[in-house]
Amino acid sequence: MSEREIMTWDSFGVASRELATSVADSGYEPDIILAIARGGLLAAGALGYALAVKNLYTMNVEFYTGVDERLPVPMILPPVPDLVELRFARVLIVDDVADTGHTLKIVEDFFRGRVKEVRSAVLYEKSHSVVQCQYVWKHTDLWINFPWSDKDPVVKRDGIIKDA
Repeated sequence: MSEREIMTWDSFGVASRELATSVADSGYEPDIILAIARGGLLAAGALGYALAVKNLYTMNVEFYTGVDERLPVPMILPPVPDLVELRFARVLIVDDVADTGHTLKIVEDFFRGRVKEVRSAVLYEKSHSVVQCQYVWKHTDLWINFPWSDKDPVVKRDGIIKDA
């Protein structure tokens, strides 16, 4: 197995607190934290608590299909946030990693010009990312094992939503 960056639950706690501190120290006060699902959900929740932001939204973006396997381009999946309600908001987009950066870019582009301000925060950023986030806990070019996704699922699903 090639060398990997290993994040444990303990290091996630440290990382999310340090990431929140860097946001706070910058003076940026987001009105909304937007989690990119699924990887950004836990980080966004931790930042929401640490930054005292209760307005959390999620966006589902499909890009990775497996370890280092991707679709040709990321796709925003419904439902999407109602931008009419958010036009005066400062939005902090949160994900676990800016790997290629294409997922963050599509979400940033979706919000840019439609809200007051957009910034992004990630636990990890890779040097080849097309997006440079304002807030990054750590830079690495290794594949990352996150504690929430380093084991196989306990069930197998085909990804198809079945009619009720």
